Amino acid sequence: MVEAHLNGVRRAMAAGWQVLSRGADALDAVEETVVVLEDDETFDAGRGSFLNRDGKVQLDALIMDGATLRAGGVGCVEHLRNPVRAARKILSESSHVYFVGEGAEKFAAQHGIPLCKNEDLVIAREVERLREFQAHAAEQKPNLFAPAISHDTVGAVALDRHGNIAAATSTGGTLNKAPGRLGDSSLIGCGCYADNKTAAASTTGWGEPIMKLVLAKWAADRVASGNLPEWVAAEAIHYLQSRVQGHGGMILLDARGRFGIAHNTPRMAWAVKTSADESSGIER
Repeated sequence: MVEAHLNGVRRAMAAGWQVLSRGADALDAVEETVVVLEDDETFDAGRGSFLNRDGKVQLDALIMDGATLRAGGVGCVEHLRNPVRAARKILSESSHVYFVGEGAEKFAAQHGIPLCKNEDLVIAREVERLREFQAHAAEQKPNLFAPAISHDTVGAVALDRHGNIAAATSTGGTLNKAPGRLGDSSLIGCGCYADNKTAAASTTGWGEPIMKLVLAKWAADRVASGNLPEWVAAEAIHYLQSRVQGHGGMILLDARGRFGIAHNTPRMAWAVKTSADESSGIER
């Protein structure tokens, strides 16, 4: 599914860039980018996500505005096609930051976001993946968090023409996870963070080690100390592995447009576009 992943991030990048091109802000751009990825069954977000131990999809998402430090997050939702939409509504229209489960879904419905059946989020590929995993788990005791087992969390970071940055992350979590388990993706500073004075970050990978290090905030603070995002992203992933034997990936962007991308997993699909790319016709 390598090409599917590459095509998916290219489509998402194009959607986000279109938002920025018409003068909208970074927050709008990361939301629209992540919606495209949630709608793409290739990734572990929205429809097509990994199933939990009970065979259900449970989704988490966070979005954060670097200009104001406002954020919105949802956790363990089962009836939202695009949890990042609900997260954005929380950021914009609630004094709270985080809703989970039925409370998150009730808030979403009250603010015009339609609910769906959980079965609408489940696809045959993931039903078979879970069946095979559970059938062999007893005798083989597979490592659920091995780097070779795809995690496929999605995220985006953006800088707009006003100099503001934003980040968003969305996930279905890990395969065969216990019902109610939250990973790093929707937790501020762990899987997602944005501050104009430091950086915007989104992570993917094994959530528990990332949470222990509050990795997104750790990386943003390193940028604030004068380090280049390119170096910091690599340093963060090295720190993740050396400190808690974790694995994953990170995209990192500061308000000067400098960015870093790093991972210690076998693969990570990513795409980037800058105004310089636009003027020269480059696509990455």
